[in-house]
Amino acid sequence: MLPVEAVVKMQIIPLNKEHYHEVSKIYKEGLDSGIATFESTVPTWEQWDKKFLEVCRFVVVVDTEVVAWCTLSAVSIREVYNGVAESTIYVGVPYQGKGIAKILLNHLISESENEGFWTLQVSIFSENKASIQLHENCGFRNIGIREKIAKRDGRWHDNIIMEKRSSKI
Repeated sequence: MLPVEAVVKMQIIPLNKEHYHEVSKIYKEGLDSGIATFESTVPTWEQWDKKFLEVCRFVVVVDTEVVAWCTLSAVSIREVYNGVAESTIYVGVPYQGKGIAKILLNHLISESENEGFWTLQVSIFSENKASIQLHENCGFRNIGIREKIAKRDGRWHDNIIMEKRSSKI
């Protein structure tokens, strides 16, 4: 967990274009881990902006440094799924294991409910035990495994599918 003095300096604020340089560096760390995404390159701001919903984009700032980010993406273009989104969360390597991810994910859950989302889902590499544990700790439940769903660097990976249903909506 973060020391009390660090928590006092930590802020969660809306993510905007000015944050993207730091966001992209954190995203690159996730790419380099090999267990965060099937993406192989960091997108441009324009690509990133198009991929994610305009609501529920947040960064964690400690002092003046962006150390984590989260956002939502649509799971379908069909109107009946407007209340369902896939959540994405990344924490910079030096800040992992300090409780930031849990604070940020709980914030994202709360804000997504305020925006009318009734279900958040995630697809997590089975090797990414920390992310699975984080989502379990924030109320997500395992709903299945997609075995050998895709290859990354010539290796097949399974994805754990988890969801959190809102108790408010």
